[in-house]
Amino acid sequence: MRKITLKLLSKLSTKYLTNGLILILILFAYGIIGSHFIMGLNFTDSLYYAVITMATVGYGDYIPVTNLQKIFATTLALGGVALLAYVFNIMLTSFHEKMKTYSKGAKKMNAIEKMDEYYILCGYGRVGKVVLNELIHRNQNVVIIEKNEENSEDIEENESVVVINKDATENDLIAKLAGDKCQSVIISTGSDVTNLFIVLTIRETNPNAWIVSRCSKLENEPRLIKAGANKVVSPEIIGGKDLYYQSAKPHLLRLTVRHTSDEIFDEFKIISKHKCNLENIDYHIPGIETPLRRKINTMELSDGKKFNEYLKSNPDAKKSLDNLYHSVNNIHSHVISGPDNATFNALIKDLEKQEEIIGKNLNDKQIAQITKKELEM
Repeated sequence: MRKITLKLLSKLSTKYLTNGLILILILFAYGIIGSHFIMGLNFTDSLYYAVITMATVGYGDYIPVTNLQKIFATTLALGGVALLAYVFNIMLTSFHEKMKTYSKGAKKMNAIEKMDEYYILCGYGRVGKVVLNELIHRNQNVVIIEKNEENSEDIEENESVVVINKDATENDLIAKLAGDKCQSVIISTGSDVTNLFIVLTIRETNPNAWIVSRCSKLENEPRLIKAGANKVVSPEIIGGKDLYYQSAKPHLLRLTVRHTSDEIFDEFKIISKHKCNLENIDYHIPGIETPLRRKINTMELSDGKKFNEYLKSNPDAKKSLDNLYHSVNNIHSHVISGPDNATFNALIKDLEKQEEIIGKNLNDKQIAQITKKELEM
C-alpha cells in the first residue's frame, strides 16, 4: 500500500500545486518586507516573524502595537491560513482523483482476467466502430484500447466489453494483454506509424499473437508485415467487416456437407443453437473449381425462419433453389465463424446427426476432386 500511495503522489497534477507554491512565496516576500518596514525588525527576525505568523504559531515575542502593524499581522496570518488550506485541498483532491482512477483501472483488469478469451481492438475511430459492432454481434469479448476518452464515451461497457483509455504505444500493457487468452489483436488507428509501433511492441514479447493491422497507405503494407503483422488490410479496399474476418481467421470453419434444400432450416437451427455465425455458403459446381458463393452473414434464428417461410410461400423460389442443389449434387460448404474450437467440435457432432459431412476446412481444389468423382460415378 505504501508503494501505491507514493506512486500516486508522484503523479499528482503539478499545475495547481505550482500555482499554490508561487502564491506562498509571494505572501512570504510580503511578510518579510512588511516585518522589516512595518514591524521594524532586522532581516533575520523578519524571516522568523513572517514564518510564525503565516503558520499562525504566534509565540508572542513580537507583538503588533500600532494599527498598521495589527492590519499587517492580520492579513499575513489570514493569507497564510488560506493558502495552506488551498494547497492541502488541491493535494487531497488530486490524490482522491488518482485513487479513483487506480481503482477503476483495477476493476477493468479484473474484468479482463475473468474473460476466457478476448479480442483486442486498438483505436476506436470510424473503422474501429464497425469492427466492434461485428465482434459484439458475434458475442465476442473485446478489450478496446483508445487513448482519447471522448472517442470512446459512447461505448457501453459490460462483462464482455472493456475500454482502456491509454496510449497503446506508451507502455507494455498491450504486450501483456496479447497473451494466451487473446484471440487476435486488431489495430485500426488511422496512423500507419502508430500501427507499426504497436505491432513491434506486441511481437517483441508475443511471437504467437495473431495481429491484424489497418494500413492507410498501401505502400506501408510491406513494412507492417515485416514488423510482424499476420494480416494487413486497407479500408481503401475493404471495410471493417473484412478486418474482422481476417482477425477471426483462426476461428473460421469451412464445413463441406451434403443435404437437400428441405433440410436448410433444421441445419441453421443447429448453427444458431451454438451461437455461431453463418458467414456464407459455397455451392460447388462439378467440373468448376471456383465455387458459387452466396453471402449470408447471420446467426439469428429469426432470419432462418423468415427464409423458410419465404420458400414455403414462393414455390418458384423453392424450385429454383432445388435446381441449384440438384446441379451441385447437394454438395456445398458453409463458412462459419465461432468463438473457439470447442464450440466447432460440438457443432459438428450435432450436424453429423442431421446430414452428411464430407470434410472440414477443405480448399477449393480438394472439393473439386470430390465433385469430379461424383460425376464419374
